[in-house]
Amino acid sequence: MIQTDSFCRGEEEKISLTELSEKVVITMSNLHILKNGNAKAIRISSLDAICKALNCQP
Repeated sequence: MIQTDSFCRGEEEKISLTELSEKVVITMSNLHILKNGNAKAIRISSLDAICKALNCQP
């Protein structure tokens, strides 16, 4: 299972899922899947982009 604690940091950083989607070029649909814990896999490049946008580490 993919941990989604980093999405909580998005709230601390005051970034919406829409802004995150635009920054990391991932669809809102896929971000919702990740946030809800329903993702079965994630590309390393996507994880890296999300972490950079949220100022966190995988």
